[in-house]
Amino acid sequence: MEFHLENPLQNFHDFHCDGISGLFLIESDHIPSQNYFHTLNARDLDIFVRRKVVSIISQLSCNLDPLLSYLAVNYLDQFMAKQGILKPKPWSLRLLAMSCFSLAAKMMSTEYSATNFQALLEQSDGGIIFETETIQRMEALILGALQWRMRSITPFSFITFFINLFTLKDPPIRQILKDRVVEIILKSQSDIKLLEFKPSIIAASALLCASHELFPFQYPSFFRAISDSSYVNKESVVQCYSLILDIVAEEECVSMFNAVPSSITPVNVLDHPFPSSESDRINGITVAASTLRQQDNTDHKRRKITGYGNNQTVHISRIKQC
Repeated sequence: MEFHLENPLQNFHDFHCDGISGLFLIESDHIPSQNYFHTLNARDLDIFVRRKVVSIISQLSCNLDPLLSYLAVNYLDQFMAKQGILKPKPWSLRLLAMSCFSLAAKMMSTEYSATNFQALLEQSDGGIIFETETIQRMEALILGALQWRMRSITPFSFITFFINLFTLKDPPIRQILKDRVVEIILKSQSDIKLLEFKPSIIAASALLCASHELFPFQYPSFFRAISDSSYVNKESVVQCYSLILDIVAEEECVSMFNAVPSSITPVNVLDHPFPSSESDRINGITVAASTLRQQDNTDHKRRKITGYGNNQTVHISRIKQC
């Protein structure tokens, strides 16, 4: 039966839990230990190893569902947290990436051929070709380290729950918000700092980031809705939200520089005119167009929560309202 990241426990009764409460209860069992985060954070070599394996996984899944890549990296982090960081030998990193990807593809019922995907890597950077039995042995090691818990609980498992806390009734509007949240989560996975937070905290923080972009005038009420939830720690959400803002700002800054014509230098790129943002009002909800994301890095980072609780203060970027 196909596994879906949003419904990890669907039609699966081995977990003794009750709906969303059960997801919050057991989510910590599906993430690497804090020791793994601190080890990565302290050693540049370990960061290099993880980055290299993540890059190979991205190559393998470039034309497939990006959620497949996310699940494979989730397996990677859980495995490395239990087994330790591998020595940075090209063949061992490729084997680990292939095996994590293979397991994720099987879990999500994705058509997958180890031979075809290895050929893809061979064209890009050369290297050895692994026999099927070799990959299967590595898969067995990963499964053992994960204690066969392949139905991973990720931030995607909590998106619908948090969206339901908002007063958004129109399905198209909810879908726009959800799509942006998914995009933010996918962009953020490569940053090791997020390994410090639970999946639910990442989901709530990504949702706040997306809601601020799309519904800036309703954002304060959205923040209160999440903060009042008994399932999340408000301080952790604030910290994670701030981190995700920085990650998204950096990603968009890089994209902007890549898109700038060669005649525009880094000195004057921030002075380059962008189209004015537009807004639409649908059933009482103000939807800011995606051009909000075209603001410069300084404005983007200004959108940070500087206080919370009874004396909540939220700095909102300059937004042109039509």
